[in-house]
Amino acid sequence: MTKSKLKADPKAARRPRPTPPPVHSAAAVKAAGRAESPAIDLGRTARRLRESQNLTLADVAGRANISSAMLSRLETGRVSPSLETIVALSQALGVTASVLMQRVGADDGGAQLIRAGEGLETVRSGTRRGHTYHLLAAQRGPRKVFEPFLVTLNDRSEVFPGFQHPGVEFIHLLSGVLHYRHGRHTYVLKPGDTLTFRGDVAHGPERLEKVPIRMLSVIIYASEEDSRGA
Repeated sequence: MTKSKLKADPKAARRPRPTPPPVHSAAAVKAAGRAESPAIDLGRTARRLRESQNLTLADVAGRANISSAMLSRLETGRVSPSLETIVALSQALGVTASVLMQRVGADDGGAQLIRAGEGLETVRSGTRRGHTYHLLAAQRGPRKVFEPFLVTLNDRSEVFPGFQHPGVEFIHLLSGVLHYRHGRHTYVLKPGDTLTFRGDVAHGPERLEKVPIRMLSVIIYASEEDSRGA
């Protein structure tokens, strides 16, 4: 064998060596999963807000000036919306952009902690009558099982004993004094009192005796029913 054949090939020396596949730690995998989740978190919130108002994809897409197909992809987290789209979508849903993005990056564990004052303010049919609703749980899944709200009424709120919706409603009065009507009966509620009733019977505040009034309202839905909102 000649010396020339024993001499190393300079081109071979310059060839990059193959890089072994990276080994990801459990923490790195989890972090990578969270990096993909903001669009999913935002989409889930958008869908929940839309469904809580009984709005279709076409309703909200038209208001936000986007296509129904795009809104569907956004709600399932398959696209990341631009800032302009987030603002337009929040306006279409009747909330601020910060409310729409509030769950982005939140822990996706089995429990949800909503701090005082952090419930998502959402639009219901009573909103136009001066009733304020803060949603206390961002429920996940294909359908709603229950919806818990913190409801606030003040001296500008209107009485309206005509709300109707599927399911059973539980209310617990936290402050104020309220005359609450359900069907043909009226109940005087004071702090600490609770009232449970069928949602498909006309109900609602009949007289605001002492404001501000704050009450916890929990609506529990039957297995196949959707909310029409109160």
